[in-house]
Amino acid sequence: MQLLFSVIFAFFILLDPPLISSSRHLTSLVPPTPIVLPYHGGPLLTGDSRSTLRVNLLWYGSFSPAQRSVVTDFFRSFGDRRFRRAPSVSSWWSVVSSYVDKNKTTVAKVIKLGKQVSDADYSMGKSLKRSDMKKLILRAINDNSLPSPSSYGSESVATLYFVLTASDVVVERFCMNSCGFHDSTVTSVNPRISHHSSLSMPYAWVGNPATQCPGLCAWPFAKPEYGPPTPPLLPPNQDIGMDGMMINIATILAGAATNPFNSGYFQGDPSAPLEASTACVGSFGPGSYPGYPGNLQADKRTKASYNVIGANRREYLLPAVWSPLTETCKPPQS
Repeated sequence: MQLLFSVIFAFFILLDPPLISSSRHLTSLVPPTPIVLPYHGGPLLTGDSRSTLRVNLLWYGSFSPAQRSVVTDFFRSFGDRRFRRAPSVSSWWSVVSSYVDKNKTTVAKVIKLGKQVSDADYSMGKSLKRSDMKKLILRAINDNSLPSPSSYGSESVATLYFVLTASDVVVERFCMNSCGFHDSTVTSVNPRISHHSSLSMPYAWVGNPATQCPGLCAWPFAKPEYGPPTPPLLPPNQDIGMDGMMINIATILAGAATNPFNSGYFQGDPSAPLEASTACVGSFGPGSYPGYPGNLQADKRTKASYNVIGANRREYLLPAVWSPLTETCKPPQS
């Protein structure tokens, strides 16, 4: 079952206050229902013996080196002691890594950037189906462009694959009801590495919304297509599409880590669940409420809004994450 990051849900929060954490300021006389994400007993992305999750990237379409560096710096921000002091990418991830499975093992505390492969020639064209994401990843694994899930010598779930599509690539249901999704498939395993003949493999997709739907998938860096026409914030990396992608990559990453096989932490319909970050969608800082992302830091030079710092002192705006410890949505700067 595919797991959707629903943009309809994301922007109808402007009209439906109870979909945000109970910690926000509301004018309603009826208190919102607290969000709780039940655990359904399944595996999480707990990583290997060192609790490391490896993320491999497949770039589909044309991305400039500057655009790629926005994403790669994000994934290189985990585990480096220089970037652990809050507010940082690592401190944001510490909320996600507080989720535990039935064996009391936490979500991987460290993320490492694995291999990257580029499909700049649009090998499957510029109009893709959602099922094509799986085909792209499996093809890259089969031709050894990307490592297989078992190639690290561990049978634990320790690998996640992202397909990132360029702004000129049209993806099925992109901008209609999703900015990205995560799912899983089964791949064969080399018998020399594992006694299992197959392995469940989680993967994800996020698209660049710069020209297709910035008001849906790059908010708050673009004027929203629904709700009050609030002025957009300045993006920290001066690229609305890539900064919007980073919000969605972080959202999908948190959801995949805590609910990789649709049996982890989620609330609601399994076909369109509320997950670690989508449960808090629209919240980026303390004091957030529908249509207002919250109190954020502003870069002194560029005046851009951000809430965490990563590798190379790069600034990002990352979404709030529901904390299983406090059962509230926790923005990075709270």
